[in-house]
Amino acid sequence: MGMTTVHGASLDLPTPDGTADAYFAHPDDGAPHPGVLLYMDAFGLRPSLEAMARRLAGHGYAVLVPNVLHRAGRAPLLELPDHVSPAERPEIFTQLMPLIRALTPELAMRDAGAYLDWLAASPLVSDGPVGATGYCMGGVLALRTAAAFPDRVAAVGSFHAGNLVTDAADSPHLLLDRVTAELYFGHADQDHSMSTEQIEQLERALDAAGLRYRSELYEGAQHGYTQSDTAMYDAEANERHWRALVDLFGRAL
Repeated sequence: MGMTTVHGASLDLPTPDGTADAYFAHPDDGAPHPGVLLYMDAFGLRPSLEAMARRLAGHGYAVLVPNVLHRAGRAPLLELPDHVSPAERPEIFTQLMPLIRALTPELAMRDAGAYLDWLAASPLVSDGPVGATGYCMGGVLALRTAAAFPDRVAAVGSFHAGNLVTDAADSPHLLLDRVTAELYFGHADQDHSMSTEQIEQLERALDAAGLRYRSELYEGAQHGYTQSDTAMYDAEANERHWRALVDLFGRAL
């Protein structure tokens, strides 16, 4: 199947807590396609994520990428270099972490309801369940969304997500008994935010919940391997991620 031409545009969508800026990409054929919620990494809504949304749209999906930190302002929330190096990461995260921490699970899921409602109302999105895919912090948001809206999310892709297993009472792995979606996890190798022990604990919880899933370690790939504008990018691991994601959505949506 040849890749279809796609259309992408920035838009504003309403949430209970004000307007969220977002990017929406879809096949340029005027027909409705399955909806996908693409959850950003910490670096936010930017050209490289918009390009990912267009690539996914080329496979026949209507893809919404919200600025999940919209309460702090429109994207970009800070000026990012064209290519994020390891030396620049600490300073960037010093600025971003308070904003990320302020996005509590409760607020994030209130937003998720608005994002899903927007997709459901769009004439470019076909009826039926949607998919969610997330990167770094976005993987956690995708999993939480599947747990909060089990009747609406049928597939979740989570890539180099950290902290899927924590000691907190609302740790994402403790929500799996509410999930109905098929799940795919592409873990980064040697990820301090998602250790071998945490991965094993996640898989035990997935098994206990009786979910359909694949949990794979991307050996040699660093946390952030899908993000082309960072030093963590790994072209081979990124292509593996695309194959897994398109395969998952093709089955489940």
